[in-house]
Amino acid sequence: MANTPQARKRIRRNNRRTVINTNRMSRIRTYIKAVEAAVEAGDKDKAVAALKTVQPEIARGVARGVLHKNTASRKFSRLTKRVAALG
Repeated sequence: MANTPQARKRIRRNNRRTVINTNRMSRIRTYIKAVEAAVEAGDKDKAVAALKTVQPEIARGVARGVLHKNTASRKFSRLTKRVAALG
């Protein structure tokens, strides 16, 4: 258990940040699933529209420190490739 006031504050702060970061990751995953669902359905227009909405979300995740830059790049690259494959 934390004994110093700084350690107690750090625990409280970490708990708040964990909730916020979990919500951010959940939001990003939801947008990614929308793209994947459109790709599975074969709807190129919907997939392209969903891809345009997921790109800023992924970038925002990187800016806020929830995602690593390379992870975001990889996710976006793979999604783009899948959408482009719809032809």
